Amino acid sequence: MPTASDALSIAAICFLVVYGLWMLIANLPRRGFARSFQEADHGGVVLYWRPGCRFCMRLRFRLRFTDVRYHEVNIWKDREAAQFVRSVADGNETVPTVTVGGKALVNPSLQQLIDTVGSPGEGGGKP
Repeated sequence: MPTASDALSIAAICFLVVYGLWMLIANLPRRGFARSFQEADHGGVVLYWRPGCRFCMRLRFRLRFTDVRYHEVNIWKDREAAQFVRSVADGNETVPTVTVGGKALVNPSLQQLIDTVGSPGEGGGKP
């Protein structure tokens, strides 16, 4: 007969499996969206991220359900992107950092990003 300890062990293993799958899926680059700093449309929306960052994963996941067009740049694969992020984040590689029409937002919420994209006069990334 299973004990409470067995049930907790099974629950912990299930949690770790689900969490591992989430980390894998959330960190995959999006086809057609992964760009270098040079190729990104700096007049639109550019999302600077790095693998393993839970804030990046959350924002990237939530952005998939909006109509905002954007480019993603992995700062661990692009030195120029990492240098740019440091220049707008007080010397730190704070991600996610998003630029909207050249205006930098360091670690914005989805709502802050959508508000900025929708602001009059911003180039924005909406279709």
